[in-house]
Amino acid sequence: MDTPKIFESEHRFCQILWEREPVSSTELVRLCRERLGWKKSTTYTVIKRLSERGVVRLENAVVTSLVSREQVQTSESREIVDRAFGGSLPRFVAAFTSGKPLTAQEAAEIRRLIDQYEEV
Repeated sequence: MDTPKIFESEHRFCQILWEREPVSSTELVRLCRERLGWKKSTTYTVIKRLSERGVVRLENAVVTSLVSREQVQTSESREIVDRAFGGSLPRFVAAFTSGKPLTAQEAAEIRRLIDQYEEV
């Protein structure tokens, strides 16, 4: 299943949801007012929109995510690599690290990830 597209303001909402879920819609309204400056109607509009796209579920006034933070990060990362670097992961890594040396810890983590996902 493809991860539904989540736009910037929706992403900020999802960050709050992922931190607190499951969370009551009343609590989400309060959190979105405090953190995002949203009105109650804005929060409920976003909940409705994301529910229709299969990102969240509202049941008995409790909101839960149907798409994880990791799924969204993976989808958005792939979209950037495809769009900006023609799908080339090496070109992405080269652009991302140019002008900024990697720490030994960062390099070790990247090597570990490459070893973990390398096709044999």
